[in-house]
Amino acid sequence: MQIRCTQADHQNQQITGFCIESTCPNQRPYCNFCLPHHGQHLNKLTSQELLYGWINERILMVQNIYKNVLECKISLDGLIHQFLHYNDFNIEQFPELGLTQIDQLIKGLCQIGDCEDKFKQLKQSIEQSKSIINEILKNIKSQPNIKQNDNLQIPNYSIEQSKQRIIFKSNPFIFDLMNQYSIKQNEWCFAIAFNKDYSILVAGCNKDIKVFQHLQGELNQIQFLSEHKNYVNTLNFMKNSNNFVSGSDDSSIIIWQMIGNNQWYCSQKLNGHTNYLLCLLVNNNDDLIISGNYDNTIKFWTKQVQWLCSQTISDHTSGVCSLSFNEQQNKLISCSHDSQILIIEQQKMDKKWIVTQKIKSDQYGIRLCFINDNQFTFQPFCKEQMHIYEMDSNTKQYAKTKEIAVKCGSSDDCCFFPQQYIKSKCILVNKNGNNVNLISRKENGDYIIQQSIEFGTYGIFGQLSDDGEYLIIWNYQSREIQIRNLREL
Repeated sequence: MQIRCTQADHQNQQITGFCIESTCPNQRPYCNFCLPHHGQHLNKLTSQELLYGWINERILMVQNIYKNVLECKISLDGLIHQFLHYNDFNIEQFPELGLTQIDQLIKGLCQIGDCEDKFKQLKQSIEQSKSIINEILKNIKSQPNIKQNDNLQIPNYSIEQSKQRIIFKSNPFIFDLMNQYSIKQNEWCFAIAFNKDYSILVAGCNKDIKVFQHLQGELNQIQFLSEHKNYVNTLNFMKNSNNFVSGSDDSSIIIWQMIGNNQWYCSQKLNGHTNYLLCLLVNNNDDLIISGNYDNTIKFWTKQVQWLCSQTISDHTSGVCSLSFNEQQNKLISCSHDSQILIIEQQKMDKKWIVTQKIKSDQYGIRLCFINDNQFTFQPFCKEQMHIYEMDSNTKQYAKTKEIAVKCGSSDDCCFFPQQYIKSKCILVNKNGNNVNLISRKENGDYIIQQSIEFGTYGIFGQLSDDGEYLIIWNYQSREIQIRNLREL
């Protein structure tokens, strides 16, 4: 690395070393003419070779701190999730509860009361932690500024770019079957969903819903919900609570609210569709539900005092098979048996959703997924190519730019296993016919199949946890709920 000093009176001298004294106000890369400025701490001057080791040591320190903070956050998230259903509870709902639900509510609140002393200790620990963190941040911010050297060839990444470089990775991987935790499930299981911290799993079993506690692959059933009159096709957890939403062949959508000690009840039933629910989304704020139906419509349900249908889009001429949000959640894409892909955008002024583009595909598809704001994937029905669509920066219109080879192995398929992209691990899950294709997206935009799991049947339904660690699948051949764990290679 050849770097020249830019100090005005240093005659473009070559940098010969680096200062690692924390309180030094001068330029850290130094030339021979800079040395007098570092005379008070000569023992803190190092060579380029030794600098690399020093940097690596501090990066390891950061990684260890990050790991410890993350472990603490996971513990706090678990505690928060236990409290969310109490935080969301409205006393006006009390008369609507059954005797069992009231019993569970009172038991749960009694347990919280028994922990009052521990909560006081926790509050003191949190206050101490906040004080230490604020002191660390204050010290970091108060460090003297280094004089800028315009000729230093150091990349100037934005915060978002830096986050992506540090966090988002696409390492080779495989999902290993945890066979000891497989559960026999004879009824059709069209929908499965994890909550945010994957501690709870719900599965639609014909018209009923089984609720499981999940711990490192092991599932234990804790509740059985019977409210739908026909097959449950969609299950989606809220993002900020353990409440979840189900959609069914009976045309209804049910909001399930958590109450008491890991118990759920039907808090509201949404009626408005006239046919089978095929797909459903919940936004990040938990105040918008979007549903696609076999009645050719997309409905938008907004949270006020109660959930109400605020808008219906009827531009499809056949059943709506799949829906996906972009990252900002101001765009929506949909596909249908009518071979159309709709681009639907939310208007800034009145918040209405408007169809801004209709893409006529050569063949219909039943799965699509936004990768980011400018790119989405689309799977034509039982074809061995997945299509990539990208937005033109000038026209703001989306067009197909490439095809990716994927496995299928069937002439038939079902839409109840949505495509899913996990940004933190750059993993795309694409169920296609008899195969589940697990694909990594590289920094250069290439898509590489890391693993294709062949089931010998197109009756495959499941979901990947939000952190990309657990893949849960039910298939018709084994009639088991099977869980797989991510292993990076």
